[in-house]
Amino acid sequence: MGAGAKLCKVVGTVSAGAVFYYLYETYVAGKKVVSLAVLEASDDSTTNGIIAAFKTDATFVSLAQAETSGILGRDKEDGDKLADGIALAVQKGVLPASPPVEPVTKIDVLGKSADEVAGEIIRQLGDAPAAGCVLVLQGLSGTGKGTTVDKLKAKLPKAVAWSNGNVFRSLTLLAVTRCEADGKEFSEAVLTAPFLADCMACLSFGKFGGEFDIAIKGYGLDLKVSEVANTVLKEPKVGKNIPTVAKMTQGEVVSFAAGAAAKMRADGCNVLVEGREQTLDHVRTQHRFELTLSEPLLIGMRRAAQRMLGAAQKRVAAGEKPDDVTPMLAEELAKISQA
Repeated sequence: MGAGAKLCKVVGTVSAGAVFYYLYETYVAGKKVVSLAVLEASDDSTTNGIIAAFKTDATFVSLAQAETSGILGRDKEDGDKLADGIALAVQKGVLPASPPVEPVTKIDVLGKSADEVAGEIIRQLGDAPAAGCVLVLQGLSGTGKGTTVDKLKAKLPKAVAWSNGNVFRSLTLLAVTRCEADGKEFSEAVLTAPFLADCMACLSFGKFGGEFDIAIKGYGLDLKVSEVANTVLKEPKVGKNIPTVAKMTQGEVVSFAAGAAAKMRADGCNVLVEGREQTLDHVRTQHRFELTLSEPLLIGMRRAAQRMLGAAQKRVAAGEKPDDVTPMLAEELAKISQA
């Protein structure tokens, strides 16, 4: 398609300011563009493509700096909360004070796709996946842990991604249900060590009908997590009380997760556990990895690109489908930066 035809498509879909940006950056500065096909892929190649096209744009860099600062601040806050939860678990005797943490292999993800990162991890695993193993993956927000786990799950045999989320939800359901039965109002004060021990005794992990699952049995409940994950465990009385329960049960949930992972590994599964080192230090495995970024600003660039992507996807879904979506992304960047 010639420049004139492209310009007509641009004028028909975005503002004059975005058109000017497009013309200058594409034909004068020789900047990279993002195609509709790349946008619709909606994976790490999309994020990388947006970053490549906008990494020298002052507005994009400014947004990325703000995003980086926010992400690192939230990570520190979350890390401090986790540390407090682990300290409480140590105080209660649920977790050891100094777990024997195995060596961690660090992987700088700068300039690498999620497929490349996953491939590097798989090479480090050697023959372990053939028999089954537990793999823990830690790192700051924005380093691509979730995407890497998705890639590993697709590439490794009998791979299972473990999340503590449903364990916290199950514990919350049990705690709230018990309070209802006892005629008590739910609060942090009721979450004593004996109370939590009783709730934990109502949870078990194993094979049910040939599939691994978490069973919830007690206080009138008899459920399997796989059957109620999107119904009962998503009820308001559970959701609003999860933060309180999570604050008090980090140790209990970590211990439960470690036991579940060991059972699945013994059955030949490759168990993928992603999270923060404060909790992962209490999961025993020789296969420990940490994703790092030698250029921290890229963390914010990824988040900024994801926000631009989300906004542009809504417009594409509404019918705007230019071959080149770079000007559309530029317009959404301007909106985000002015918000």
